[in-house]
Parts: sequence; C-alpha cells; structure tokens
Amino acid sequence: MRLVFAGTSDIALPSLQRLIDRYELVGLLTQPDRAVGRHQVVAAPPTKEFLQQHSPAIPIFQPEHLNDPLFLEKLGSLRPEVIVTMSYGKILPPSLLALPSIACLNIHTSLLPRHRGATPIQAAILNGDTETGVTIMHMAEGLDTGDMVLQKTISIATQETTGSLTQRLAQLAPEAISEALELLQEGRALRQPQPSEGITLTQRLTRAVATLDPKRSAVELERLIRAMYPKPAAHGAFVLPSGRSMALKIFSASVDPSSFQGEIGSLFLSPNRELLLACGQGSLLLHEVQPEGRVRMTASAFIDGYIN
Repeated sequence: MRLVFAGTSDIALPSLQRLIDRYELVGLLTQPDRAVGRHQVVAAPPTKEFLQQHSPAIPIFQPEHLNDPLFLEKLGSLRPEVIVTMSYGKILPPSLLALPSIACLNIHTSLLPRHRGATPIQAAILNGDTETGVTIMHMAEGLDTGDMVLQKTISIATQETTGSLTQRLAQLAPEAISEALELLQEGRALRQPQPSEGITLTQRLTRAVATLDPKRSAVELERLIRAMYPKPAAHGAFVLPSGRSMALKIFSASVDPSSFQGEIGSLFLSPNRELLLACGQGSLLLHEVQPEGRVRMTASAFIDGYIN
C-alpha cells in the first residue's frame, strides 16, 4: 500500500516510524521550517528531521498553500493510495482529500466526537475525564467530523499531565493506524458516522487559558496545572505573606486534603511549613514553582528564598 504521511510534531513520530517499517511510504507532508524560540532560530519540524535521519530517500513536501497546483501535481505523481495525517496543523482542502485512490485517514487523540479540535489531550485533563484514546477516522472537510474506522481506549491516571498522556497516546497511535490499514486492505474497514450527541470542541491554547484564577476551586486549578504541563505552564499573580504580589508559574501541585484556608489568591504556610495557595474552594499544595525571571524550584526552596 502506497502511503503519504502528513504530520509535524513529536507525537506523530512513532506512527511515522510504523508506516516506514510496514508500508511503502512514498512521501511526507509537513509544515514549513519556522523560526522558533526566544532567538527565532529557524528549525525544521520534528517529522522532517526524523525522516532525513532514518529514510532520507523519501521525498518531503512543505507547502505554504495546500491548493498550490505544482505541489498537488508532484504529490499526485506519487500515486498515493492512502494519506494518513496526525498532528499536521492544517485542514486538508478537497483538492488534497481527493488525491489518494483509497482513503484519507486521520489519527485523532481523543474518543470522538468528544474533544474535536487541536487540543484534545489538554481538554481531557481539564475536564476531568477518566479515559481517552485514539480515533482513526476518514477525513472530511469539517473539523474532525469524518466517519470513524476504529477507536482505542486508555485510562487517564490521577496525576496525568499533558506531557505524560501525550507520550502514552503517541505509543497507542501506531497500533490503531496499523489495525485500520489492515482492515482497509482487506476491505473490512467500517465507516461509522460519529454520534450526534456528546460533541465537544477544544479551545486554542493561549496565555489566558493557562492563567490560574484563584477564585476557582482547587480541584479545577489542579487540573489546569496538569493540562498546561510542560507547556505553556500554568501561571498567575499571587499575594505573599508580606503582602507583595508575585507572578509565578506552577508546574506541580495537588489538592490539599486539610481544612487550612487563607485569603483567596494568597500564598501561605501550613503548620507543617508546606506552601499553599488559597482558592475559591479549598487550597492547593504547591510542589514546584518558578518566580518570574527566576529558575524553577521546589516549594521548599521558594519558602526559604521568598517567605522566610
């Protein structure tokens, strides 16, 4: 089976490797090289770097515009039977969806129709879901609206972060796409319409989304901290015992089981000298933080440096 893979970020790498190992991968479609980081150094997408290291003979396409006639002609000349996408970053237009002779399949990291959109992993943690998974679906013009081929489910651990859950789903995806492609080859791949109930849409990650509002409950904020880890990291401005306000990133925290409560938005110490943040309902026990302009540190180091 002749395949083109469309993917950009790290989560797509295990699936890319599986397609290289088991199928005839004839091309990679990925985002153009971009300037990244504080110093705006131009860097290639992870999938491009991976392919150049492991299978440099496979052609790589990085079009700015997917309807570019020259790009479509070159990709079409590869005669792909299936296009597989995962974390590509662009919606494929009808001209591209029509290229493969068999199907366009997408690997989506949620149990559709729940959490359609670009941030399904963060959304699952934010909403307190107990399970998530991978959906293989036929691509359509809408946002993650296509018919489903199959789903694989995993549980979400109590202390799961976006980082850890991303790694687990990245390892589940190759199993799911392999099974779907085998069904497709055998003519047994079902096209199951997505349920009309239970549809949710994810939100784009912005600085505002990652802001900790202490008026919310400790349970909600603990989920937000895990959902925003490792990037962009949850943050907020809180009041020290001295009365001074301080901007702080919080990388790790848990809901405090005790009944200690300070003024909402304030940082205070428990009788055991643990660092707590008073919330609208309950308190957060902080484990790892970073003051603005400073290095990341444990809560005990923060207490020694800023509260003592």
